[in-house]
Amino acid sequence: MHRQKSILDSKKRYLQVALNSTLEDAREIIGLLPSSDRIIVEAGTPLIKRYGAHGIRQIRQWYAERLLGGKFVPPAFGQNPNIADIFKFLGRTSANDQENNPNSGKTILPYVVADLKTMDRGETEVEMAAEAGASAAIALGSAPVETIDSFIASCEAHGLDAMLDMMHVEFPLSVLRALKKAPQVIIIHRGVDEERLNREKQIPLHEIRRIKGAYDIMISIAGGDTLREVQRSIFNDADIVVIWKSVFQKTEETVELVNGFLKEIK
Repeated sequence: MHRQKSILDSKKRYLQVALNSTLEDAREIIGLLPSSDRIIVEAGTPLIKRYGAHGIRQIRQWYAERLLGGKFVPPAFGQNPNIADIFKFLGRTSANDQENNPNSGKTILPYVVADLKTMDRGETEVEMAAEAGASAAIALGSAPVETIDSFIASCEAHGLDAMLDMMHVEFPLSVLRALKKAPQVIIIHRGVDEERLNREKQIPLHEIRRIKGAYDIMISIAGGDTLREVQRSIFNDADIVVIWKSVFQKTEETVELVNGFLKEIK
């Protein structure tokens, strides 16, 4: 079983910055992020529950403005925009900008993950994320196989990357083998409450090589937030490392912290 080609480059490693607080904090944090094609921005579950699709839409717009120098104006795509169409538009915008300003350098396209943690109604929730301009959406690996199959198919139809979160899933490979099609990304995840209340709980990094040994798939690691944990994840062949606590509150050290993490993933 092979995954569909991802919007992400499987030859690169990425840092995913999860925004879990308010939109006000999210906007300030986005404004502090360095421009890098290795940074993914996530609309976290608490933020989506607080603001709904509006939160996803705002984060995408702000991140696009940040990366495109404040020149981004969302086009009218209708009620059911396909992320591929949005990327084509951004590609045209990039070409025009570079034609007018050949020294502007490489334009980086915004990539926004909607952490829906879908457990049911996969098609409906993906459609919501797509309409809000998400580049990828997340479902839970503990969801019914029918929901996961519907979720992945809907992501493919809307041009989104499908991400499957294996938090509290004992055997991720068993879930993958039951699916009609593999997602683009598997998330190996130690939950916040697990980390806080069970200090002995480790991120199951050993699952990375098990999964990659059987599938052509990208692996994201969530639940670690220190440079040492990022180093361990990359050493074990992770493609994406998710951080949130380090940038959860806007601080003057945000840029320094993110640059430090970026150095570790190269």
